[in-house]
Amino acid sequence: MTDLASWRDTDTRSAVESFVERVTTGPNAVPEAERIAVFDNDGTLWTEKPMPTQLVYVVEQWRKQAEADPSLADRQPYKAAVTGDYAWLGGAVDKHYEGDDSDLKVLIGALVGVTAGLSVDDYAASVSEFYENAKHLTLGTPYADAVYRPMVELLRYLEAHGFTVYIVSGGERDFMRPMTQEYYGIPPEHVVGSALGLAYDEDTHEVRYAADLDFFDDGPQKPVRIWSRIGRRPLIAGGNSNGDMQMLDFTRKGDGLALLVHHDDDTGRGDPPYDKGADAALAAAEERGYTVVSVKHDWAGVFVDPAAG
Repeated sequence: MTDLASWRDTDTRSAVESFVERVTTGPNAVPEAERIAVFDNDGTLWTEKPMPTQLVYVVEQWRKQAEADPSLADRQPYKAAVTGDYAWLGGAVDKHYEGDDSDLKVLIGALVGVTAGLSVDDYAASVSEFYENAKHLTLGTPYADAVYRPMVELLRYLEAHGFTVYIVSGGERDFMRPMTQEYYGIPPEHVVGSALGLAYDEDTHEVRYAADLDFFDDGPQKPVRIWSRIGRRPLIAGGNSNGDMQMLDFTRKGDGLALLVHHDDDTGRGDPPYDKGADAALAAAEERGYTVVSVKHDWAGVFVDPAAG
């Protein structure tokens, strides 16, 4: 899949193709080693509504913890997990993008309790089992089918033009790694995300999770993690939320292409329209030079075709 078959013939597609041609052909072509593209995950490469996929996984772990200790069910986020209050859980993420981290801190505090003491191998096995069996909350399909086909086409298109692609997400790194090769064709070593604390167990010779968060890869942390992990300023970056603005600005500073996915599709194709959590980025798009990708107008299709593998 090296063409952009699911992208309509719009100014957005032309902007992508023109930029790629400019930086990959002719005497001023950028060397392949410097052709770096970075993309956010939730809401950029696959759907993030009604709440990010990792929250779906974690909610089930919280529900099990509350069953074992009923006293937990009286406080958040365990209360939301037990009652199925997805609005509170998804709202905690939306509030973060609006600058209010009060509920996010509650989520993170409970999140680290899910993995504390687990080996990295046991966690990877648990997450892989989730991906094999879980169904998207509203689509009713496996999460592999909630991937945006136009974005996967874009990944292959860039690779065909000598780009190396990384995922740079606020999502937790080790939750993404078990699926990125299969879903996106991106190897786990090219996944940059939030990270839980780690420690080496001398007795069992295992790497295990500590009861803390090492860093949250969002907002101004994204350019920092890009530089620390990749060591190059990206030529292309793609995101969809206020938390991606610094990554997009970092890319634009180097005269790169910054893509902002706008979820404006009200045609019933399965991707609900929303601006919440992206309002600041959308408002600043013209001034900061972001190329806005309209799900409604720029994409001929939304999700991958399971029959096509």
